Amino acid sequence: MVNTVTPQEAEALISRGDLDVVDVREPREWSTGHIPRARLVPLDKLKANPRESLPRDGVVFVCARGMRSLTAAKLAEAVGLTQLYNVAGGTIGWSGAGLPLVRG
Repeated sequence: MVNTVTPQEAEALISRGDLDVVDVREPREWSTGHIPRARLVPLDKLKANPRESLPRDGVVFVCARGMRSLTAAKLAEAVGLTQLYNVAGGTIGWSGAGLPLVRG
């Protein structure tokens, strides 16, 4: 099941350090700022080979607003992963909540 979480809930989950944080935006979007500890896996790459891109269970997905990341989370669910989180509002919501973005 995909769990949709607020940016604050996502930050708490990520701070525990045991989840993979996957940003499914495009590289040009990533360069404007991303969630700490995230790694970039554009949605098209994820769709092409989800098993290679998602080596383990326990994934927090994020995009700009939360729609592409929800698609990614559902794709992960379809290949058998179960501990899945989607950040509501994406990086826009994260930043709007006053949480830090890594730039550069």
